[in-house]
Amino acid sequence: MAGTGDGAGEGKGAAGGGSLHRKTLLKSELLYQYILESAVFPREPDCLRELRLATTEHPMAVMAASPDQVQLFGLLIELLGAKNAIEVGVFTGYSLLATALALPDDGKVVAIDVSRESYDEVGAPVIDKAGVAHKVDFRVGLALPVLDQLVAEEGNKGRFDFAFVDADKVNFLNYHERLLQLVRVGGLIAYDNTLWGGSVAAAGPADDEALSERDRALAGLAREFNAAIAGDRRVQACQLAIADGVMLCRRVA
Repeated sequence: MAGTGDGAGEGKGAAGGGSLHRKTLLKSELLYQYILESAVFPREPDCLRELRLATTEHPMAVMAASPDQVQLFGLLIELLGAKNAIEVGVFTGYSLLATALALPDDGKVVAIDVSRESYDEVGAPVIDKAGVAHKVDFRVGLALPVLDQLVAEEGNKGRFDFAFVDADKVNFLNYHERLLQLVRVGGLIAYDNTLWGGSVAAAGPADDEALSERDRALAGLAREFNAAIAGDRRVQACQLAIADGVMLCRRVA
């Protein structure tokens, strides 16, 4: 994942600078900026920086993964010695590019999304230029049918080393059941937005009522998912307070 990007101009006034604070649960914007500028941006590949900054111009930029989260995934993929990966929810392809960079030259990442529009407009040209487009197997469609198709295809059960899910929260448990068939024992599955801006920890009715109806519903889904994972003995789980909450699941059975 090491690159030549030096992070110059990444301060609060730069594109993608201060706005990145929306992608962390840390209360201190200055601390988060320090983390990015001291540990993430100096080692960020130029192509990943280009796509990150291009993504900030998208009207739905908040959907993208955070830079520190993407850096973590690259590290985990390399530690696993991963060759095959799955990404559920692609958007512009920012985290997809990080995965492709971390995989070996003969590696593959199956990318699943209901649309290629944002990917084709923003991410695909950068991924092509980075020389890793041959690692991407993009499948357009609803995630559950595509995952079911993957499960049905010969040789796919236990084939994958890493999966990242950043899609509709209502189906997280359904995705989990499919991915446990596709990811090998010892492999990792990462789920995004599992703390939903901290709203999962609403202290009581007053805090809950202060949330929007959408946030209350999504916080409830996150709590349901987190509880289910905590009781799932097929995985070794770790809830990370990075980005908007990331649940890491290592398949053990």
